[in-house]
Amino acid sequence: MLRDGFDSILWLVVGLVFIGFAVAALVFAAMAREDAYRAAEKQTKKFWLILLGINLLLNLLLPMLFLQIAGLIAAIVFMVDVRPALREVSGGGGRRGGSSSDGPYGPYNGGR
Repeated sequence: MLRDGFDSILWLVVGLVFIGFAVAALVFAAMAREDAYRAAEKQTKKFWLILLGINLLLNLLLPMLFLQIAGLIAAIVFMVDVRPALREVSGGGGRRGGSSSDGPYGPYNGGR
């Protein structure tokens, strides 16, 4: 009986993680500019919004492990391949401002 409760909680946590990841991927896809998708030579923004939106709906409405894993793969592809490419062409990658000699509290002068 205790095992059944643990299994239920485990599947609930797994489902919530899948849903959270799907939401994050969908939000990042929606925030990127349309022209960034073309510049990064990736599928269109509309394609990713539809794919990730269907993923989220299936996770919410039909919590079947096969569909959740397929949607998770799509979200992972977006997060590890498409999103970094979009950030690169949009100028959002790397450090924001400052020089390479800046430390956590400002510029490093080398003790001068």
